Amino acid sequence: MELQEFKTKVYPLKDRLYRQALFMLKSVEEAEDTLQDVMLKLWHKREQLLGYTSVEAYAVTMTRNACLDKLKSKKHKHGFDIQEMELDSGVLTAQEKMEQMQGASVMMQAFDRLPEQQRKLILLREVEGFSYEEISERTGLEVNNIRVALSRARKAARATYLKLVNYEQSI
Repeated sequence: MELQEFKTKVYPLKDRLYRQALFMLKSVEEAEDTLQDVMLKLWHKREQLLGYTSVEAYAVTMTRNACLDKLKSKKHKHGFDIQEMELDSGVLTAQEKMEQMQGASVMMQAFDRLPEQQRKLILLREVEGFSYEEISERTGLEVNNIRVALSRARKAARATYLKLVNYEQSI
């Protein structure tokens, strides 16, 4: 498809595509950006467009998908306000460090209260990062038994952790 044919077949669709993007994104800037991206993609795919029965349907679908991608992205936030923005330096405050250390300490207490086999399985799977098959080779247990034991160990550790945390908060 040459430039002149692109101008007659695709360029007239820009108003419809813009209205669709504006309706979905509720932002003039986002709609303009999306329209620009879609038009650029259509230009790069101009040779393939000849194979489509309806270039308009393809362009509308492309625009809809681009809008959905923007809406799903973490960058897009409807009603964005600069005042709501929190700057995170990546450095933990003293209080956050203390809370992390306390949480880790309570978690270790919860794991220490597990039976030996469950502790060993948690260590192999979660700390060492072994696969179920590798754990099976090391322990002689079947993979399904390992999965069940790990599930029970996690539930028991979680319950113990919550009891310990709730106890500390009630003091």
